[in-house]
Amino acid sequence: MGQCYYNETIGFFYNNSGKELSLRWRPKDVVVVALGLTVSVLVLLTNLLVIAAIASNRRFHQPIYYLLGNLAAADLFAGMAYLFLMFHTGPRTARLSIKGWFLRQGLLDTSLTASVATLLAIAVERHRSVMAVQLHSRLPRGRVVTLIVGVWVAALGLGLLPAHFWHCLCDLDSCSRMVPLFSRSYLAAWALSSLLVFLLMVAVYTRIFFYVRRRVERMAEHVSCYPRYRETTLSLVKTVVIILGAFVVCWTPGQVVLLLDGLDCKSCNVLAVEKYFLLLAEANSLVNAVVYSCRDAEMRRTFRRLLCCMCFRWSNHKSARYSSSAQTGASTRIMLPENGHPLMDSTL
Repeated sequence: MGQCYYNETIGFFYNNSGKELSLRWRPKDVVVVALGLTVSVLVLLTNLLVIAAIASNRRFHQPIYYLLGNLAAADLFAGMAYLFLMFHTGPRTARLSIKGWFLRQGLLDTSLTASVATLLAIAVERHRSVMAVQLHSRLPRGRVVTLIVGVWVAALGLGLLPAHFWHCLCDLDSCSRMVPLFSRSYLAAWALSSLLVFLLMVAVYTRIFFYVRRRVERMAEHVSCYPRYRETTLSLVKTVVIILGAFVVCWTPGQVVLLLDGLDCKSCNVLAVEKYFLLLAEANSLVNAVVYSCRDAEMRRTFRRLLCCMCFRWSNHKSARYSSSAQTGASTRIMLPENGHPLMDSTL
């Protein structure tokens, strides 16, 4: 290990990695920030709605919904982390200290890792439910809490590792291009761990699909319910395709460029697409709310109830203000004093 550069500026590491550090707002920066702010706000609103729905409806106080709530919390955290990134990107990056830069990146890595880990936990819980032939698994609440705590411990560990250990401040030759203060080996490990999560999800949902299909086929042999069997199978295929397809579309591009950068691919122009692929990965926090929550009929009814309640309260508040204003206006009187000039009464 050579000399360490803890007191250098962010620009020093960007120059070392060959990544451009803009000192003024370019059209590309403006587009990325505009899209990022839009996605972040949508992520925050949708996941707040999911958390409110789970908290307000007692029917959702089941292990699978606790995990869905944790997924919404992780995605809410991801939305806040990406919002923080949008306010500290572009020309503002050069003004960050090394600790501030690690904080910006650590928030993002922690939240996205928690989201991905929770997706795997949900897949495992669904597998337990299906194999036990239960609508919701009988997993004790204590074990659910332990599982959720484990997700966040793993996420915090991966998020904090680069700032305290897995960086390149003492080994400039190992710095990555996309994330100039991180070691390339960290990027490769993060990408491979996400790939492993995806493969495990594929294995779990494939097992669920074949198990349910065999079970429905056996039921169809004894009962003339072929249309219902076909409908059940198609619905299951649709669910599996949506879940895995959303993960692949949102995560694969980012994981590929991370892995290429981690493997030090000199001919790969990863810097040209990294911001857009990160935005796509962040959009997964919005897609999760749709795929895992909005497809639930009871969840949709709870959403409508919450939104109608909010609109009703807003409408009542507005009408109360209007009524108060009208009553005040009705008490206005025009007075003609002795000098003949009209005056407004003090009740206005």
